[in-house]
Amino acid sequence: MEERLKKYVDPWVKLYSVIPLIVVFAWNSLIYFGTSQVTKSWHHYDLTTSLDRAVPFVPEFVYIYLGCYLFWIVNYVLIGHLGKEHFYRFVAAEMPTRLVCGLFFLLFPTTNVRPEISVTSVSTWLMNMVYQVDLPSNLFPSIHCMVSWFCFIGIRGQEKIPRWYRAFSCIFALLVCASTQFTKQHYLIDVAGGIFLAEFSYYLSNHGNYYIKFKEVFEKCNCKMKHLLLKS
Repeated sequence: MEERLKKYVDPWVKLYSVIPLIVVFAWNSLIYFGTSQVTKSWHHYDLTTSLDRAVPFVPEFVYIYLGCYLFWIVNYVLIGHLGKEHFYRFVAAEMPTRLVCGLFFLLFPTTNVRPEISVTSVSTWLMNMVYQVDLPSNLFPSIHCMVSWFCFIGIRGQEKIPRWYRAFSCIFALLVCASTQFTKQHYLIDVAGGIFLAEFSYYLSNHGNYYIKFKEVFEKCNCKMKHLLLKS
């Protein structure tokens, strides 16, 4: 089993990154959806400014807004290919930001007023679906912008990744941030908060050694998983 995984899985997704990536996804979901349920009936603050109101509603940006999920998967897997130290520093930067987000979502719940949508095209139909599924809460800081920015800074300056793809990741991350504005899913301060939090946490992780604790925990999990696979 282990040899088959190394042959067929490891070239695509590094085996040591599988459990951490699953945990990162689960942790993100727990914080976002968990706090959303807790604060559902609470008072939410609307931080919309005149600048936010000046940004037009452009439903076509929904394709970028939704397409970023594939972007997240690809880049997080790519970051796993950049070596264990870099990957665990990335995880050590990524995971604590959700705790910060969770605290903001609980202590300062935010909302906004979305435009009324007339479904006249595929774009407006998709936008309407997004509005129905994703309630206008947990806005500051924007996880959408933060994760997209992590996708860029995680490969920034990494020579193993082609320069054109690093440039593309920067541009696409910025487009995702723009899409949160044109789809009226977030306001400007959410974007700034998400990018700042990603950069600050990434800086701390790359200038300290606490990532080693994350590495030790996940390496133990990987060893246990390997032991289970050898027994099967």
